[in-house]
Amino acid sequence: MKQIFLNIFISLSCGFLGAYLFSINAANFNTYLLPENEKETLVSFTSNDSSAEDQTAVTYAKPSRSAVTDLEDFSEASEVSTQCVVYIRTISGQEYERYSWFDLFFNNRGNGRQVMGSGSGVIFTADGYIVTNNHVIDDANKIEVIYNKKTYEAQLIGTDPSTDLALLKIEAKDLPHIKVASSRTLDVGDWVLAVGNPFNLNSTVTAGIVSAKGRRINILEDIFPIESFIQTDAAINPGNSGGALVNMKGELVGINTAILSKTGSYAGYGFAVPSDIVSKIVNDFIKYGEVQKAFMGVEVVEVDEDLSNRLGTKDLEGVAVSLIEDGGAADKAGLRKGDIIIQMDDFTINTKADYDEVLSYHKPGDKISVKYKRDNKTVSKEVVLTNIEGTTGIVKKIVYNAEKIGATFEVVPKLERNRLGIESGIRIGSVERGGLIYNMDLEEDFIILSINNYMIDSPEDLEEILVKIRGRVVLAFLDDEGRKKFYSYRF
Repeated sequence: MKQIFLNIFISLSCGFLGAYLFSINAANFNTYLLPENEKETLVSFTSNDSSAEDQTAVTYAKPSRSAVTDLEDFSEASEVSTQCVVYIRTISGQEYERYSWFDLFFNNRGNGRQVMGSGSGVIFTADGYIVTNNHVIDDANKIEVIYNKKTYEAQLIGTDPSTDLALLKIEAKDLPHIKVASSRTLDVGDWVLAVGNPFNLNSTVTAGIVSAKGRRINILEDIFPIESFIQTDAAINPGNSGGALVNMKGELVGINTAILSKTGSYAGYGFAVPSDIVSKIVNDFIKYGEVQKAFMGVEVVEVDEDLSNRLGTKDLEGVAVSLIEDGGAADKAGLRKGDIIIQMDDFTINTKADYDEVLSYHKPGDKISVKYKRDNKTVSKEVVLTNIEGTTGIVKKIVYNAEKIGATFEVVPKLERNRLGIESGIRIGSVERGGLIYNMDLEEDFIILSINNYMIDSPEDLEEILVKIRGRVVLAFLDDEGRKKFYSYRF
């Protein structure tokens, strides 16, 4: 009998020892694996694992066609641009302070899980502003920038999901920063280089051409997405996200963001946010602390043969106005549903991407010349663009910290409420673990609409009601995918 117990004890000890050794080594293998769901994604961000990896964007110059075959041109552009690209490492998730004897035996830190991610970024200014993709740092608890073998803890200045851009800041001086060229100078067929850290291979440079401009691939899930990507066949892989797309002078022309692939890896289709959009977003963050988006107060659709026949037009140019906001900029200027916009300022408009890109260059209060067709007659009007609240002033993000219920909130802007079809709404920002909002199973980006059919207009009212209310409570909200739901509680 003693021999049996001895054998059982030895078997259990060996099993626990094996599991312990596996738990130590597992982290070394799991950190940067490509997720299985990306292997079947047709359009995906260039992420290597659950925290997206960045792509590097390179600005394209205008050399002669004979010059681009000179290898020295590629090496010069590579040398200039690689000095301005950094490696970004993120830590996401939380560790829970809840233990079992099994966790203590294996020295585990509770039942939580932290996920390491990585990507790329581009040094935009000498004093440490770094631009990357929003999906690279999204949900990160800690962001680190590795440059010249030094590690800096990065401050998140701002994010813009509508363009998938984010701005970071590190405490450093006299950094080599990227020179920016206008993405509007790019032509299809121009040579470009992609600089980044694919598959954790630092400072990788690939070359290709501009395959197309103004691409819309419907990858951004923001309510006001701006998609007018530069398409390139330079090899872009997981890890390139947030990196630079540069021209033959090593000047920035885009921030690499996504790939089109059945495997999640390079297949000849990469997409970058144009540098002109990047510059506007970065400058807004630095100057105002918030992106100053300009709106015309319309929705547009591209003109195809069927729509052309219904509108009685003679050609397929422009974008048609499908909806007009009452009292919006276009409404005040006299535009109507069915008008076909063919030009904005000096830019020809043929696609929705063209329309979105031109608006992205402007801020509220700017005047823009709009040329459109109505009843086969061409009309020109000057439109004064507005902000998301429908006014022409500078927008400042106001976040209310409701400490009593453990969350931050902000009021949903007017134009967004109109698009969502709601009269009022309070968006949940950060959620404190263990607070009332957390315990109510409400998450970030949920929009609270009403409590017991009482419309909520301000974060202050929301906090006061939830602190004082008793009995059965029915809360109406929109989840992060815009679906209306109801939760019932008893306080």
